[in-house]
Amino acid sequence: MTPDQIKLVQQSWARVTPIADVAATLFYQRLFELDPSLRSMFKRDMKEQQRMLMQVLAVAVSSLNNLEKLLPTVQALGRRHSGYGVTAQHYVTVGEALLWTLEQALGEEFNAEVRKA
Repeated sequence: MTPDQIKLVQQSWARVTPIADVAATLFYQRLFELDPSLRSMFKRDMKEQQRMLMQVLAVAVSSLNNLEKLLPTVQALGRRHSGYGVTAQHYVTVGEALLWTLEQALGEEFNAEVRKA
């Protein structure tokens, strides 16, 4: 990512943070619409799951300027998710749901440049 893209992602995320609960709800609704079979992977309380998602995303976004520090955390998260049965295709679906959620949350501010970043 370029420094400008990092800044754009961080600025966009800052606009989502005040509505984190709504954004997380939208994300999981969209995720389960795209792939209903994923619902069975979520055994815990969804409010807790939503909170954890937003925390992980906040850490990732805030760490974009220091990817070397972020990488071990992301790798560990990937290993844990692999243990839950998550496959590469699931990440595609998650990405699609996340971009859709950001589009809903940011409205007109979610333009081509923000999407690419």
